[in-house]
Amino acid sequence: MSRAETGGTSRAGTESANESGAVGVDAAGRGAEGASGVLAVRAPSGLWALGLFRSELVTVLRRWRTLALLGVLAAVPVLIGIAVRIETPGGGGGRGGGGGPAFIEQITNNGLFLVFASLAATLPVFLPMAVGVVAGDAVAGEASSGTLRYLLVAPAGRTRLLLAKYVSVLAFCLTATLAVALSALAVGALLFPLGDVTTISGTQISFADGLLRALAIAVVVAASLTGIAALGLFISTLTNSGIAAMASTVGLLITVQILGQIPQLHAIQPYLFTRYWLSFADVLREPVYWDQLVKNFELQALYVAVFGSAAWARFTTKDITA
Repeated sequence: MSRAETGGTSRAGTESANESGAVGVDAAGRGAEGASGVLAVRAPSGLWALGLFRSELVTVLRRWRTLALLGVLAAVPVLIGIAVRIETPGGGGGRGGGGGPAFIEQITNNGLFLVFASLAATLPVFLPMAVGVVAGDAVAGEASSGTLRYLLVAPAGRTRLLLAKYVSVLAFCLTATLAVALSALAVGALLFPLGDVTTISGTQISFADGLLRALAIAVVVAASLTGIAALGLFISTLTNSGIAAMASTVGLLITVQILGQIPQLHAIQPYLFTRYWLSFADVLREPVYWDQLVKNFELQALYVAVFGSAAWARFTTKDITA
């Protein structure tokens, strides 16, 4: 994909070799030569590094594909809210019975529950698929469009570039989660009453406390996506085809979801990155149950460490030809 959106001038204007001890070149493309006639090596400045992170973040968030993904995610709460409103035109209490998805039956009593229901509906498939698309395209998309080698001439080198790309994917995780939550909050406020929140434990908390719990749940959901983000980034370093990387990441996500539903595979299921995704519901207990939440954070950190290291090892030794 083209990187015309931003950051092109600051990167292409400074040329040097990679981290292996290469020669620095100034912004005009001329070698920086010292008094002794020996070419001097230029270290990347902190401001340049911040510019790199900012450039990657803006590049990801301004792509039409990213905006389309955010639009689809934000539309899910609208559809859920309208469907629940049509089913209960009087705006009365929920049907009860627990037959629907988590929190659905509480939406008509309190529109804030649309936030929880929407996150529960999008987390198993829609949110991780969107993250898989962005993460899979992070490196492979640059290679397929022929811009990756031009990014690598900058003095920061491969490690910092890879880190910048992962940070931009993490930013998308949080942005996508907030898009769902804010859309659900707006629709819930328009279609249903708002008020004190009844927790899963049966106690009541104030609406302000409920809003804070909703924000905390959004952060937990975003953190739950860090593992698939690292996995997608690793897959992105294995190929020069952005489409292949995105398809492989999404395909792996679907495979893991299937494996998590097969009872005979219970021995490996605690190690699947999807295992504790729905533990965010424990934030809505009084007091908060931390056991499953901590296990989720630990599992995601393990995936980030393993596949982040694998992505770094692959990317820093990869022969870049595109």
